[in-house]
Amino acid sequence: MQTWITSDLHVGHVKIIEYCDRPFKDVPEMNEALVTTWNETVGPNDMVYVLGDAAMGKLDDSLPILGQMQGRKILIPGNHDRLHPMYKAKKDYLTWERRYRMEAAFETIWPVETWHHLVDGGDRVKWCHFPYMGDSHDEDRFDDWRPKDTGEWLIHGHVHDTWRQNGRMINVGIDAWGGRILSIEEVADMVDRAVPQRLERIPW
Repeated sequence: MQTWITSDLHVGHVKIIEYCDRPFKDVPEMNEALVTTWNETVGPNDMVYVLGDAAMGKLDDSLPILGQMQGRKILIPGNHDRLHPMYKAKKDYLTWERRYRMEAAFETIWPVETWHHLVDGGDRVKWCHFPYMGDSHDEDRFDDWRPKDTGEWLIHGHVHDTWRQNGRMINVGIDAWGGRILSIEEVADMVDRAVPQRLERIPW
């Protein structure tokens, strides 16, 4: 069994093709490529952490596409996931949670900010969809849901292709890594090196 980590798949999202310069002519081609690449990388018994924004568009269509992606999937919700607690006051919140489990086959839904070991015996680091600072838009949004920077390394998504690493923030978003899902060992190695550098995106 291997362990993988990624974020911001945006399955079903037509505008992400333009926003992040994904090399697809339309949403069906993109969705098919996301499933193919995922299943060529992730084995049926592998563990995969998705740090938010798994699907957009018409979720009746996009959640079942996530369900085609194999492996034991764990979701840390992002702002575009309907079961993020920012939507909890809405009456259909529990319905969405059930649908993400049943249709998209997420085995577990984790808290939106959590601590976790990257590898056995490794450091515990913060995981969240949001970075400490920075955004895919011109100004930072969702301040109430961002983790507080108290000096730890943070594994995150949300900023799409804005950076791969920015200081102690490591972006595992698929658009920062040329459409590639990362192994947990790759991310752990970046933390272990403890070099708070700036790394730019790798194009698709």
